[in-house]
Amino acid sequence: MRRPARQRRPGRRAVSITIKTKLGMLVVVSVFITTGLVLVALRTSTELRFITVFSVIATLLITQFVAHGLTAPLDEMNTVAKGISHGDFTRRVRGADRRDELGDLASTINRMADDLEAVDRHRKELVANVSHELRTPIAALRAVLENVVDGVSAADPETMRTALKQTERLGRLVETLLDLSRLDNGVLPLRASRFEVWPYLSGVLKEANLTVARRGLASGSGHHTRTDVHLHLDVWPPELTAHADAERLHQVVANLIDNAVKHSPPHGRVTVRARRGAQPESLELEVVDEGPGIPEQERHRVFERFNRGKVTSPHGKGSDGGTGLGLAIARWAVDLHGGRIGVAESARGCRILVTLPGIPQARG
Repeated sequence: MRRPARQRRPGRRAVSITIKTKLGMLVVVSVFITTGLVLVALRTSTELRFITVFSVIATLLITQFVAHGLTAPLDEMNTVAKGISHGDFTRRVRGADRRDELGDLASTINRMADDLEAVDRHRKELVANVSHELRTPIAALRAVLENVVDGVSAADPETMRTALKQTERLGRLVETLLDLSRLDNGVLPLRASRFEVWPYLSGVLKEANLTVARRGLASGSGHHTRTDVHLHLDVWPPELTAHADAERLHQVVANLIDNAVKHSPPHGRVTVRARRGAQPESLELEVVDEGPGIPEQERHRVFERFNRGKVTSPHGKGSDGGTGLGLAIARWAVDLHGGRIGVAESARGCRILVTLPGIPQARG
């Protein structure tokens, strides 16, 4: 998830000369030229028809110059927009540094092209990632079943457990894709209730440890097998209670732990810390790891969907960072509660801070 972010253009400064101002200046200059030529004609006894011709020619030249400066960028924008409508997101409009409305429009079109190009790239990455994630467990499951059918191996409990692990992995991927669909449609209501934080989070951490152990036994798994990372729970006060949707909060904590474990150093430590929030039954959650952390300029990107990065294993080998949906789903679940999630300052590693209100406010 910690991939270098595509840099955004800084905010534009206030427009100094608007198109309306330029057109007003054109009228004023034309009037001054005509008036000047009339005064010259009166002082030099030049015939008025010559003055009129010179005035019209000068006005047309100035108008042509100004009109070209206005229409040329529009022609280029039209060409770029047609390219975007046909799926060409690589072209950009020049003149985005203009200090007028056309410059603002060019910047907007370029930002739109950047966003569409990123969406198209993410879509292709998603297809490739999901295809890769599906292919491995399906191939392993097929191999197990073929061996049983051909009589190469018996349908003993160990063989069936291997098939079950691959089936569970397929189920996790399908559940992730269903979460993505719910995220897009916003059709999932909250079922909030009051619960005790310590036993709840303790169960989440135990499940995370168990899941890691199972993944480590699955051959060809694309997920991490970081059994060397220690998970630590810190809840204060011990009797702390909160009001939230336990299932959605489970998604948040599980995805944050998974991401923290992936980026932890060998034999590192991931701490899940819970404290009482400012409102009754509110909750502040922190997930802290000891990894390389996230640069400040990249923090706004980590919760975007499909934002995948390279995960470094304890042995220095890069591994796949997953489908790039974990933190996006976590943000979605927090937003459903009306809460906040973000990267907080930390002296070491990465610190994700989640704040949930006392009374969840469903969105969408």
